[in-house]
Amino acid sequence: MAADEIRGEGHGTAPVPLSVLDLVTVGAGHTATEALRTGVALSRLAERRGYHRYWVAEHHSMPGVASSSPAVILAHIAAHTERIRLGSGGVMLPNHAPLVIAEQFGTLEALAPGRIDLGLGRAPGTDGATAAALRRTDHLNEGADDFPQQLAELTRFLDDDFPDGHPYRRIHAVPGPIQATSPGGVQSPHRPPLWLLGSSGFSARLAGMLGLPFAFAHHFSAQNTVPALDLYRESFRPSAVLDAPYALIGVAALATDDEREARRQVLAAALNMVRLRTGRPGLVPTPEEAEAYAFSPMEQDFISSWNANVIHGTPDEVRSGLDDLHKRTGADELMITSNAHSGDVRVRSYELIADAYGLPTA
Repeated sequence: MAADEIRGEGHGTAPVPLSVLDLVTVGAGHTATEALRTGVALSRLAERRGYHRYWVAEHHSMPGVASSSPAVILAHIAAHTERIRLGSGGVMLPNHAPLVIAEQFGTLEALAPGRIDLGLGRAPGTDGATAAALRRTDHLNEGADDFPQQLAELTRFLDDDFPDGHPYRRIHAVPGPIQATSPGGVQSPHRPPLWLLGSSGFSARLAGMLGLPFAFAHHFSAQNTVPALDLYRESFRPSAVLDAPYALIGVAALATDDEREARRQVLAAALNMVRLRTGRPGLVPTPEEAEAYAFSPMEQDFISSWNANVIHGTPDEVRSGLDDLHKRTGADELMITSNAHSGDVRVRSYELIADAYGLPTA
């Protein structure tokens, strides 16, 4: 697999490639339809302005997050874009049979050849009860044994190379390589590159050992970012995929024309997280609701800690914060997630960040 299917190219004055992580958030007073339309607008803006990739993340049973089906969303986005890389950040592999994921992303690759990334996580992306409903079992295992086995199985389905004697030897993920070996068959030379996602050291080490690119969730696990990236680099072994480590980090950042508006939007997003963490998930509240909310001392401590890792303010302030984060971590790519109540505010944030770095305008 060519490294240029993984490694991005920076534009303007950005220190590294910039990308988009879209949680497809739904604000109070808005619908999932509106959130998905915002995703289309955001992906098209990102393509036009030189962002490297657009990813969506699998979440379940969260009213304020409409990204339960990444493959469906990515198929829709693929129909509205032409060049930007599209992918999952990520698909939570334990929630699915590996064959199903291979089929879904083989289909996406057929729809958008050479543009699809398959990022994989081992967390459920939801609470335990919902994970049990997804997997139709109460025995949830996110441990060291199951995930590497599932990953190996998925890889073999994508490459269609189960060995002779394996019970899956005659099972083929379609679309996929089997079509090239059928009479008259012609198959795309591309297959979605695999990424491992994580918020701790497990996937960092595994990605390094396998020579795969790694994406770290700095936006909700900032204290583990540098240790995880160090572990990834120390564990890295060259592979047919990469000859050197390549790590991106997810970054919460929101730029607005007015600094006060950035603080209002970030407070609303933080209130949404308070409710999620206390078992009350809902739609992203309005800034007015957040300003009127009576935070308890414990909630206020959480807000202060959470927002300390959200880069927000004017475009120049956000650019400075992103530059500092890059210097601290040495990340090869910054994947920005801009969370706010309004879709228009989110799209505007990416436009302002692009302007701040002098990214292309067409």
